Amino acid sequence: MADACSGGVDTGFVALGYAKVALLGVVQGITELLPISSTAHMRVVPLALGWPDPGAAFSAAMQLAALVAVVSYFWSDVAALAGGSVRALAKGRFGDRDLRLVFWIAVATLPIAVAGLLLSPVLNACGSPLRGVPAIGVACIVMGLLLAAAEIWARHQRTMDQAGGRDAILIGVAQIGALIPGVSRSGSTLTAALALGLKREDAARFSFLLGIPAIALAGLKELWELHKAHLDAHGWSVLGVGIAVGAVSALAAIWGLMRFLERFSTWPFVIYRIMLGVVLLAAAAAGWAR
Repeated sequence: MADACSGGVDTGFVALGYAKVALLGVVQGITELLPISSTAHMRVVPLALGWPDPGAAFSAAMQLAALVAVVSYFWSDVAALAGGSVRALAKGRFGDRDLRLVFWIAVATLPIAVAGLLLSPVLNACGSPLRGVPAIGVACIVMGLLLAAAEIWARHQRTMDQAGGRDAILIGVAQIGALIPGVSRSGSTLTAALALGLKREDAARFSFLLGIPAIALAGLKELWELHKAHLDAHGWSVLGVGIAVGAVSALAAIWGLMRFLERFSTWPFVIYRIMLGVVLLAAAAAGWAR
């Protein structure tokens, strides 16, 4: 595809080719499910290597890699929720916990679905100001400070079994932040879950399960946008490589994150985010990035 901005959709990733996209797939897969912002790293890594920006479409479509990883890792939870909900509906048990949780997950997905549709023209536009290095740097720092606040002031005592509709809706609203490059879906939902008093590993599990519909919608919507932009066979194959590599990397990342949160706090992520934000702002101020 000659034009990296076809039909208003940034398809810069195609020009990078298979090897570079595979490397970015590793970076995207790891950072997508850690609370450190995959979008920030999709700007930093290509910038550091002297590569062009792969574009917002690549980051959004790579949500499907995260979807594969989350569903695979939490398959027992997903299967239990799906099976329990169907059985509850069949027997008319509308107060069933699994059915109620599925309902609240669906309701909690509405805020980001609506916001995503409204902001799509800005977020996915070629040269979007929200993908500028200064904007991403500020988002990294702000989200790092919010995560620090959740660590300092929240009581991490509640389990996922104690979470209810109020928690789902509040985390769902926080998920809107994921639309802003540099915030991170994992970062915004994990921070909200921690602020609501959930234990760290339960906060991560709940936020990931809650995010499944949003991740699926974002990825599928971007595939449709790329289809409408007439992405050619080569472009699809390049994207396919990125998604395949990203799925494996994301699965490793989520496994590592869950093990980490069972033993430690999120302070390393707080420090990393703030340092990354400072570096990005310094690079922008020095004229090295924009």
